[in-house]
Amino acid sequence: MKGPGRGTRTGANRRTSTRPGGRALAPPSRFRRRSRRQHGQAVVELALVLPLACGLLLVLIEAGLVARDQIMVVHAAREAARVAAVDPAPAAAVAAARSSGGLDDMTVELRGRAGVGSRVTATVRYREPGRIPVLGILTSHLVLEASATMRVEGDDP
Repeated sequence: MKGPGRGTRTGANRRTSTRPGGRALAPPSRFRRRSRRQHGQAVVELALVLPLACGLLLVLIEAGLVARDQIMVVHAAREAARVAAVDPAPAAAVAAARSSGGLDDMTVELRGRAGVGSRVTATVRYREPGRIPVLGILTSHLVLEASATMRVEGDDP
């Protein structure tokens, strides 16, 4: 009682299985042999995709470094504003901003310190050096900037 679609043999050593709807399934791909031509095609595809994948990885690394530097600039501005709020000497705020992170070449600008209760604003600017050789050209023109404002505390002499 074997009929079409019920496990009949379709070749010498090949069986077809059927789905519940009666459609035949293709033989598993692990039994197929790849030709030399297909191996060559895989190598060509890898040669085309690998440089793009490496370039994308470098772009992501450079973007991460720029984001890290922006966070460091924000931290330096907050630190400079905090010190400027309690110490009237501008050099102390600049020193606090420079020592707050690993950024070497930053400029610090202080504005608005008039007396107790007034607001002081610290603005920090940092020119991005561009660390990755090829992509550094794209980010070397970036100037990262952050400002922080705090109320002046303490007794002014």
